[in-house]
Amino acid sequence: MHPALQNFDIICTICLYVHYGSLPALASTCRIFERPALDVLWKNLKSVEPLVKCLPSDLFGIEKGHMELLKPLDAKIWSILCKYTSRVHSITQSDRSTVIEPLGSIMLSCPSAPASLFPNLRELKWRTDGTHYAAEFLRMAFVPTLLSLDMNISSASTVFLSVLSSLGILCPHLQTLNMRLPSATNDLHRKTSPFVAQSISQLHRLRVLFVWDLGNQGNEHLMQLQAMQTLWLDLKASSAWERRSLVQSPGFHNLYSLVLFIDDLEHAADFLRSLQVIDSKNIGIRFTTAHPSTSSSTRLSQFFTVLGETCDHNNLESFGLRESTKVSTNPDIFKPLYTCHNLTRLFVGRSWNISMADEELCQLVSGWPQLQVLDISRFVAINETTIPTFHGLISLLRLCPALTSLTLVIDTTKLEGIDLKTPGGGVFNDHLEELVLTNSPITSPLKVALILSGLFPNLLKVDLDCWDSAPKSLLPQKQSAMQLEQWEAVNLFLLGFGVVRERCTGNMTPPDF
Repeated sequence: MHPALQNFDIICTICLYVHYGSLPALASTCRIFERPALDVLWKNLKSVEPLVKCLPSDLFGIEKGHMELLKPLDAKIWSILCKYTSRVHSITQSDRSTVIEPLGSIMLSCPSAPASLFPNLRELKWRTDGTHYAAEFLRMAFVPTLLSLDMNISSASTVFLSVLSSLGILCPHLQTLNMRLPSATNDLHRKTSPFVAQSISQLHRLRVLFVWDLGNQGNEHLMQLQAMQTLWLDLKASSAWERRSLVQSPGFHNLYSLVLFIDDLEHAADFLRSLQVIDSKNIGIRFTTAHPSTSSSTRLSQFFTVLGETCDHNNLESFGLRESTKVSTNPDIFKPLYTCHNLTRLFVGRSWNISMADEELCQLVSGWPQLQVLDISRFVAINETTIPTFHGLISLLRLCPALTSLTLVIDTTKLEGIDLKTPGGGVFNDHLEELVLTNSPITSPLKVALILSGLFPNLLKVDLDCWDSAPKSLLPQKQSAMQLEQWEAVNLFLLGFGVVRERCTGNMTPPDF
């Protein structure tokens, strides 16, 4: 035997690079390969089927079209099963499977404690029905070592919910929980929420959570989780069956990130009014289904007013909006956030058409001197939207000197008052890393390149990757191709300017003797 094959670390490394389908054969080659090959083979299961298929086939039969357990497992078979389950670190079940029913029966008869069956399970993804057979399996998979649980279920039996309510006790070290009920009715949310709320209230080490609106009492449980850093709260599944309490709850404190999914502005505003404060460094709003574009501008403004009254202005560092359909508005909706002087990142989805002239752009950012990332407009309807010019861009650089990334549509055709030699009049930004100008109007690539190189002396190029996702409704194919060609010409000029700048710098540097 080669000396390398006597080194266990080398054998383990070899097994990591063996094709997954060849691992069973490798494990049966010799004893020295058996353990590391089986470790890799069983470490991450893509379904629960291997847990049944590793057992003798005569244990199962077909009754009325369903796979069923025909006889109990003896001690020898349990030993075989535990030999494999002890190696499992993650399980993913993404669809319905005929083996879930017999697997549930097997788990029900397990003579061992759950922790001894899956002693190394760290991650579980369950994206199928919440039947009572699934509950029997999960009862054995909810072990103290579990750190991450992703549940996306379309139904939930009473037995399943009972097991789910014990999650906090069975998995005390859980750190990440993703709980979803896609396309669920209010009745299902009402039925499920108390069980989920109870389990979450016991997860004192939970750091990341995605869950729907659990109602007044359930949400208060969320607010008491001291370790939680990131919360994704789906208000689309708002508890319409429960009225908001007239007494404000304490709110959320010491969060790193809070993302709200919204489909009704009034319900979302009511939720925010029920909180005393939202103390989070990052806040994200994602509008879906019933869009603000179908709501009055007054209602949208009122929502942002309530948000501004609720969030901690001293702690907020990042704010983001995402919308799946076109929204036309103006910068005034952001007025409630003007006093968030520590804001460093502002992201606005590409479907938001925000009309603003140079003065309005300056007013928008004047209260955010620490702004580093500004992504406020992508592919706007030029004929329907007021956009700033280079004058507004220069003022932006003066007000926000820390910018490292900028996404903005500007009118580069209006060059009156711009000196091509010193376009910023002494104002420039030499640390901008990303500049995205999308469908900004352009007629002279050379002049635009001269201005950009003066404002951003270290900028290598204008980022054009976004053109791959340019909306066809705004830019017909021929117009899009012509405009992209002009911006590609800008980048060629910027590249040339950079080469000349390097040559000049090189000529001025004394030789190193």
